[in-house]
Amino acid sequence: MTSEARQSQHAPELRAAARHIGRRRFLTVTGAAAALAFAVDVPGAGTAAAAELDAAQLTDDPFTLGVASGDPLPDSALLWTRLAPAPYQADGGLPARRVPVGWELALDERFRRVVGRGEATAHPEFHHTVHVEAGHLAPGHVYYYRFRAGRFVSPVGRTRTAPATRGRADGLTFGVVSCQRYDQGYYTAYRHLAEEDVDVVFHLGDYLYEYAVNAVAGSRAYPAGTLPALFGRETVTLEDYRLRYALYKSDPDLRAAHAAHPFVVTWDDHETENNYAGDIPENNVPPEEFLLRRAAAYRAYWENMPLRRPQLPEGPDLRLYRRLHWGRLAQFDVLDTRQYRSNQAYGDGWQYPGPESEDPARTLTGDAQERWLLNGWHRSDAVWNVLPQQVTFSQRFNSATAPSKVSMDSWDGYPASRERVLAGAQAAGVENLMVLTGDVHVHYGFDVKRDFSDPDSRTVGTEIVTTSVTSGGNGSEKPSDWDTYMAANPHMRFYSGLRGYTTVSLGRELARVDFRTVPHVTTQGAPLTTAASFVTEVGEQGLKPA
Repeated sequence: MTSEARQSQHAPELRAAARHIGRRRFLTVTGAAAALAFAVDVPGAGTAAAAELDAAQLTDDPFTLGVASGDPLPDSALLWTRLAPAPYQADGGLPARRVPVGWELALDERFRRVVGRGEATAHPEFHHTVHVEAGHLAPGHVYYYRFRAGRFVSPVGRTRTAPATRGRADGLTFGVVSCQRYDQGYYTAYRHLAEEDVDVVFHLGDYLYEYAVNAVAGSRAYPAGTLPALFGRETVTLEDYRLRYALYKSDPDLRAAHAAHPFVVTWDDHETENNYAGDIPENNVPPEEFLLRRAAAYRAYWENMPLRRPQLPEGPDLRLYRRLHWGRLAQFDVLDTRQYRSNQAYGDGWQYPGPESEDPARTLTGDAQERWLLNGWHRSDAVWNVLPQQVTFSQRFNSATAPSKVSMDSWDGYPASRERVLAGAQAAGVENLMVLTGDVHVHYGFDVKRDFSDPDSRTVGTEIVTTSVTSGGNGSEKPSDWDTYMAANPHMRFYSGLRGYTTVSLGRELARVDFRTVPHVTTQGAPLTTAASFVTEVGEQGLKPA
């Protein structure tokens, strides 16, 4: 069934209301949102008063999808879980009733020194997910957490708080991951990442893919009939997206990484639909129909990610861009380059740049997010200003002879937007800029030039592009275009096409970048290798071999 046909499976009242209310406002009007059952505030009196399930009646483990934490602040931790005794069923194996869930936070993994506990409610409206903001914590501390429902206890998770906002903070190590298509390989990289000594992990998008997954999980080659047929269709409805998160989160290696480290997440396109731009779909469906799909995708994303209350969606809108600090060592401005962007120029893909792509009115971030970013840099006193985002920021030619095509889905397709960001960083006095990128399923290391058209232009930062966890299959150390890319882009310092992740260690004098790779993902048990290591110095940006 095509995705266009799947659109018709939205509830009839949702589709009718979408047509009546119009392109952009159909779900952001309070009354309409309530009527459409897409309001995401704490359920109102009617739903909150719905019957409560006695957790003692649970007969099967409800913590099949593990635990997670995210967005560490100096005084609080965001803790997540979802109750799903039968995760491959649309209802997760639970009735449409509220379930009380206890939580505990301790200084040790045996919970002998408990420092916080409480009870949350797993609402059926939120697919029995739980988001706990555990507060009154000490800055710069490691904590352990777990949940209880009836007689069942969740796996233990490990999280941490950020240092005090004005604290010095001498060091920070973080992981960077992206692009984890379930049916193109095993999550071996996550198993290795779970064992790394990192403070936090940044996920830069494509946490799931909307494409159908067959009964043998594609390249994973499970025994015939392992997965139910309901995964064999593209995600369009809220039920589809919820089930797809259940499939991905059932992977033990992904669960291990979430339990080991707090995650800071942002999306790209596949959490909704490939290469969509704002409210413009890839497929030929009416915009109001696409916004129904976007509303479903955004709601399921919030439900299944360790996100705080400010990220609650309102219909098809979710403010995902946000700012985090690691003392005065680092400021992280997490971007959303998908929800507010202008449509891709020249029909998308790799095209020659021209008047359409170079139109100064075009934006990748939207005006409000761009102002927020630049204003935040003016107020920053951090040693490092780090920009976790989705698509390749640096200029990337695919031909060593001019003219060359560029990717219209990346910042190359929005050069005026990139110039405003670089000019804003310069005006704000940002000296140590680091851009974190996913999307392209390869490792790149770039020197960020103030003027990419001039190879001798000043290097104003670095861009670390992390490869995929699985997307694209096994990959290769030197893709067929390796020589061309390295010759065409003199500011490119590294390129590898294997799968894996990246770790970055920030200090007050330099940063170290380690590109981790695994030789294969279509079979389990691949060893981990550090393919290359670089440093970039405070006050003298540019990647140098470590």
